[in-house]
Amino acid sequence: MTSGSLSQRIKGLVNSRRGRDLMRIGRRQAANPGTRQRLQQLMARMTGWSSRRR
Repeated sequence: MTSGSLSQRIKGLVNSRRGRDLMRIGRRQAANPGTRQRLQQLMARMTGWSSRRR
């Protein structure tokens, strides 16, 4: 798959009803403090893994 076709597929998803629904759900989840805290903890663990492996 070329990068051109990938970008076309992404643009198609973003402009579709399904893409708009996914973005709406994502924004709602991002506004949730519990979800935000879990994501921050996950990111901290992930960045910690990469530094410990070296």
